[in-house]
Amino acid sequence: MIQSVNKYHVYEIFASDGKFYYSIPKYQREYTWSYREWDALYDDISENNPEYFIGSIICIPLGDSINPYMEVIDGQQRLTTISLFLAAIYTRLKEYKSFMDDDDDDILPSLRKSLKSNLSPNEMKLVPQVQNHNLEDFNFIMSELGLKKSVSIKHSYFGVRKVSRCYQHFLWLMDKEMESMTPENKVAFLLGKYDKLKQAMLVKMEVSSHSDAYVLFESLNNRGTPLTAIDLMNNLIMARAENNHLTTDDCFNRWQQLLMYLSDDYETQERFFRQYYNAFKRALNDPFRSDNDRKKNPLGVVATKSNLLNIFEKLINNDLNSFLTDILKCGRYYSWLILQEQDETPYRKNLEDLEHIQGAPSYLLLMYVLKNKMVLELADTDINTLIELLNKYFVRRNVTDYPSTRDLTRIFMDIIAHIEDEMPKGKEVINVIVKLLGTDNNCATDEMFKKSLQGDIYKENVGAARYMLCKLAESAMTQETWTNLWARNPKNVYVWTIEHIFPEGENIPQCWIDMIAGGDTELARKYLNEYTHKIGNLTITGYNSTLRNKSFVEKRDRQSKDGKRFIGYKNGLEINNEIAKLDAWTIDDIKRRSEVLVQHLMEMFKFPCV
Repeated sequence: MIQSVNKYHVYEIFASDGKFYYSIPKYQREYTWSYREWDALYDDISENNPEYFIGSIICIPLGDSINPYMEVIDGQQRLTTISLFLAAIYTRLKEYKSFMDDDDDDILPSLRKSLKSNLSPNEMKLVPQVQNHNLEDFNFIMSELGLKKSVSIKHSYFGVRKVSRCYQHFLWLMDKEMESMTPENKVAFLLGKYDKLKQAMLVKMEVSSHSDAYVLFESLNNRGTPLTAIDLMNNLIMARAENNHLTTDDCFNRWQQLLMYLSDDYETQERFFRQYYNAFKRALNDPFRSDNDRKKNPLGVVATKSNLLNIFEKLINNDLNSFLTDILKCGRYYSWLILQEQDETPYRKNLEDLEHIQGAPSYLLLMYVLKNKMVLELADTDINTLIELLNKYFVRRNVTDYPSTRDLTRIFMDIIAHIEDEMPKGKEVINVIVKLLGTDNNCATDEMFKKSLQGDIYKENVGAARYMLCKLAESAMTQETWTNLWARNPKNVYVWTIEHIFPEGENIPQCWIDMIAGGDTELARKYLNEYTHKIGNLTITGYNSTLRNKSFVEKRDRQSKDGKRFIGYKNGLEINNEIAKLDAWTIDDIKRRSEVLVQHLMEMFKFPCV
């Protein structure tokens, strides 16, 4: 129930009696406002008349008559920023205190009282969010200003985090405006800024519970960071905790553990939630089916970005504890699939290959298999066999672009449905999967695969081209000669990269015109268009931005700057051995090498096979 909706001045929100405080619960995301929002608030206060409306907040009154406080459900960005703005004004007024009139003697004490609270655990009117050192950085600033009795520690990288930068930015904005003013005028300027900020208006909505707060979210965030579907799931979970006999701390910790499994990347998180539903659709829909409802999947046929929140809102509302237990378990498996899990798993090497060949659409099938490993009587060797087969499948799919991307989710969901209907066991599970994947409707034929391999493979899919070249090179490596062809340098650039032997650029060097086309520029351009992106003209070399347009011999013999290793075709990879023996590179060499490599790749990525 909404208890009250009222408009307040900032000075009323930060009432100087100090008999209450605002607390940001730790399950909210960290302080995220940046320069755009800081500048907008500063400009709004500066350019508009007093009592300008600057947003709204939602609070739940908690505590008791002795220790009352407001839990801020929405508005932490605004309240934190206003507090830091007030602190910046206080900082500069203290510096110019000797230039203030006697009539203004009560200004600094009043400003101090608006920021402080004797009841608050951090002695301040606002207890910020704890993530990313928000609370610690805020307390350090207030401690440095003498507003806290207790001493707060300055943590490493304080100056680069948002709370510190916000405070410093407001100081800089005011200093910029006061640059040519006399001290007396600076005091007048600061008092004027303080008065306008105090008079600014906020709407404060007080509600009875988290459940009530949730219904107001979509109308909020005036200048706030928009809430994502996953943010809203988090908020709904917290709102439902008390009705499910769970604590918000327990729900928050479980939810944070899940997001830790999924990495910080929002696209990865969203993909997990879609794949979780799509993988376990039958079981997740069971509680929602009824005899009167003929819908097979009342929650939805497939999870998409548009219906994701609607599906998970129903799952959360139905049985929160069971939902959190199950999805956390699946999140752990997903952390293996996306290589987020730090501990070594039996499948890591093959999963690295699956990531390199862009096989993420199959994660919904693998998550299902991992969760049901015992029921399906699968050994680790069986699951590794499946991942290896999926690697082959995605090489063929990504090279041919068949089947289409939009069909992949359906294909893997159909396979799961078939497994649930037939319940095969052990190696038969793998046989069933490969049989279903290997049909002409679901997999590129040998003819399609060969035709694509013979085409401009680099132009069609550079990621797949790199993967195949790396696998060709790795196939000749031994334990003693093993080289990580996927390693990256500190700048996140591959140490080993694809090299066009006959350069791909439009400006063909004269040495290559002479070698490849007997000095005929037009013929060289014709060859460039026809052959430069063929598999036979591609190889793997050490990364060097200056290598591409050098002559063949220079590229063959190129060494690192220290002269200790070869970067070019003498780099020791088996895939370059024949090239390193040549003194020239011709179209016939490209044709011959293409035929050989295509044949190797057809054998290496044969599918289906068990």
